[in-house]
Amino acid sequence: MIALNLSRSRRRVWWISLLLVGFSIAGLVLCWTNPAIKAPLRPGLDFTGGTQIQLERSCEQACSALQASVVEKALIASPLDADGETPSPNLDSARVQLLDGGKSVVLRLPTLTAGQSQAVIEAVAPVAGPFLEGGQSVDTIGPSLGSQLLISSLTSLGVAFAGIALYISFRYDGRYAVLALLALAHDVVIVSGVFAWLGLAIGLEVNSLFAVALLTIAGYSVNDTVVVFDRIREKQRENADLPITDQVDRAVSATLTRTLYTSGTTLLPLVALILFGGSTLYWFAIALALGVIVGSWSSIALAPSLLTIWSRRSPSTASA
Repeated sequence: MIALNLSRSRRRVWWISLLLVGFSIAGLVLCWTNPAIKAPLRPGLDFTGGTQIQLERSCEQACSALQASVVEKALIASPLDADGETPSPNLDSARVQLLDGGKSVVLRLPTLTAGQSQAVIEAVAPVAGPFLEGGQSVDTIGPSLGSQLLISSLTSLGVAFAGIALYISFRYDGRYAVLALLALAHDVVIVSGVFAWLGLAIGLEVNSLFAVALLTIAGYSVNDTVVVFDRIREKQRENADLPITDQVDRAVSATLTRTLYTSGTTLLPLVALILFGGSTLYWFAIALALGVIVGSWSSIALAPSLLTIWSRRSPSTASA
C-alpha cells in the first residue's frame, strides 16, 4: 500500500485545483464575451444547425500545401444563387478546417440545399481539388433540430447531476454529498474550460458527443469519489480514536493503488482512440481522457482533503 500524507499537502492541493478552475472559468467567460461565439463554448453544427461538407483530396502520398484562409476566400468570391424558395446564403461566416495533414477539407456553412452544396464543392475545387470520387460527405441539420439537441443535452446533464446528488445524499450524510458534487463540478468545469480555450485558440467546436463525454466523466468521477468515501467510513469504524486527518490519509492510501490502476486501464483504450480513432472520435476521446485524469485527481486529492476541514466534527458513519 502506498502511504500518502494528504493532510499536510491539502493547501497545495486546493491551490492547484483553484488555479485550474480559475483558468477554466476565464476561458468560459472569454468565449461568452466573444462576439463571434456568444456562448461558454463554441457550439458546433449539432447545436446551431447548418451544413457540413467534408471532402477527401486526391493525394497518393502527401497532399500539396493548403491553407484554410485560401479556401475561405474562394467561398466568399463565389456567392451562391437562390435555389427555389431557399434564399442565397451568406458565406462570410463559413469556416474551413483541414484534417489529416490537409488530406481532408471540412466546410461548415449555413443551411444549404443539395444544389447549393454541389455549387460550393465546385467553387473550392480549383484551390483544394481534385477530390476523390465518393469521398464527399454532406450533412445538414436544421436550426430547430440543432436547438432541440442543445436543450436535450443540457437537460440530460441537469437530470444526471440531480440524480447523482439524490443518490449521494441518500447514501451518505450531507457533507459527503456536498463534497462529491463539488468534486464533480470541479471536473466538469475544468474539462469545459479547456475546450473553451481550444475554441478560442483553434476554433474547436463542441457537439453532442461532447455532452456524452461530460455525462461519462460525471459518472466516472462520482464512482471514484464514492469508493474513496466508503473506505474513509471503514477507517472511521476501525480507527475511531484517531483524528479525521489520519483516517482520511489511511483511506486515501488504501485506495490510491486501485484508483491509479483503474485510471490507467481506462486511459489505454482512450489513447488508442486518440491515435487511431480518426477525426470523428478524436476530440471525444480527448475530453474523456482529460476527464479521467481530472476526476482521479479530485477523487483522491481534492474531495478527501476538503473532508478534513470537519476535523473537529467526525462525519456520520451511516451504514451503506
